[in-house]
Parts: sequence; structure tokens; C-alpha cells
Amino acid sequence: MTHDTTALNRERHRFEGATQVWLFGYGSLIWKADFDFIERRRARLYGWSRRFWQGSHDHRGTPDAPGRVLTLAREAGATCVGAAYLVTPAVFDALDQREKNGYLRHVEPLEFDDGERADGLVYIADEHNAAWLGPASDAAIARQIADAHGPSGANRDYVFHLAEALRAEDADDAHVFAIERALRQIAA
Repeated sequence: MTHDTTALNRERHRFEGATQVWLFGYGSLIWKADFDFIERRRARLYGWSRRFWQGSHDHRGTPDAPGRVLTLAREAGATCVGAAYLVTPAVFDALDQREKNGYLRHVEPLEFDDGERADGLVYIADEHNAAWLGPASDAAIARQIADAHGPSGANRDYVFHLAEALRAEDADDAHVFAIERALRQIAA
């Protein structure tokens, strides 16, 4: 699959008749909602875990030196806490550009803190996309992140902003916090 998934995403979900859609953010969308939204709620996605397995050639790295950003990986019993945004379909023109580097839109069931449930769109990059980097040790992931920088800034800032946002949401994520610790050790 190509790096740029914009056209694929526009074919996957056309939003005929929809005036509002829930969007689930589990990475930078938690702390950088640079789009209009109607409502923001804390939500959970079951059976998925955050992983720094996706390459960033366009935001937090370059084609020659990609950074690492999050995607979701299926994991039985896992819970991923994030932010759900109620949006109009119009925001997906910009979001598809933002998430174009290998991410595809998926519809997944969300659960809100009050127990209410709704389907939400989630951008997920899997091993079949051209920017996939895959699993590595925490130390190797942290080293790559420490060295990466792209048009959206230093890759390490992505990790630090995310870790801070997760703590503000009272969301524990062992993988993210392990990478954050390894980055701080590299910097020390």
C-alpha cells in the first residue's frame, strides 16, 4: 500500500446522510485537536493497544529518517483510553491529510465513561502499509524517536506531549510510559 492513504480513506467511508460522526483519538489527536468538534468525551476502545510501530515520514521524521508514531495493535483483554470527538463529516478532508501516512479509517465500538456506547472512526496503520516499522525493543524505539525530527517537530515531543495528556486523563499505558522513560534516560 502507498504511503498516502487519503484517496483510500475517502472511498472507505463516504458519510452519506450522516451529519455527525464520532472520531476516536489515541495518539496526537488526544492533545492536538486542530479541527472543529461538537463535543469531546473520554472513551475506551477494547481489544487494542497503542504501539510505536508506525513510521512517520511526513510529520515527526523524514523519508530518509522516519520517526515513530502510534498505531493500534490487536491485543486480547487490552483497553485503550483516548478521546472521542463528535465531528461533522467535513473535518475528514483535513484529518485524512493529517493521517495519510499509512493510516486507514476503521469503524470500532467505543465506550464512554458513563457506559454509553457508540461506533467511532479510528485511524489505524497495520503491517500492510509502506510506512510500517513494526515491533522493536523499548530501547531501539526510544533511540529512533530521540534522533528523529520532521516538519511537525521533534519526535520525542510527540511522546512527551502524549504521556502528559494520558496522565491528565488518568490513563495508564505501560508501552508509552516505557518509551518516555527510555527517552529521558537517553537525554540524561
